[in-house]
Amino acid sequence: MQNDPQIYVDADACPVKAETAKVAERHGIPVVYVANAWLQTPRGARVRMQVVSGAFDAADDWIATQVEADDIVVTADIPLASRCLKQGARVLGPGGKPFTNDNIGNALATRELLSDLRAYGVGGGPPPFDQRDRSRFLQALELVVRQAKQARTSP
Repeated sequence: MQNDPQIYVDADACPVKAETAKVAERHGIPVVYVANAWLQTPRGARVRMQVVSGAFDAADDWIATQVEADDIVVTADIPLASRCLKQGARVLGPGGKPFTNDNIGNALATRELLSDLRAYGVGGGPPPFDQRDRSRFLQALELVVRQAKQARTSP
């Protein structure tokens, strides 16, 4: 295990790529954007883009096999969040909501229910992402990075 945590971003539809890079740069920790195709990502000395095969869930699989305890994963994908929590990672949604061992079961159940409702033509997608979401994410990521760094340096 390395000393500093890394941030892994499920990058395909992530609206907070720039914010993630900004916080990572401030803390001097690496950030890896993972997607099935090359994407424009923020530039930085410790920023890299990881392109994986085009197979369904390939980006999720790659992140889940790389992540270590106290690394940070940014994703809206609830099954990926669950897999990463099992590895001991800290997981944050793009709107700033942390996924934890205490709330992941409910998140998975809600996801399944909403999927069933959409299959019957009921409901829609999530509300539009706005500045409040961006601000919440920045605050939450700052806190999670500090906690992860502290956990990695504690005996």
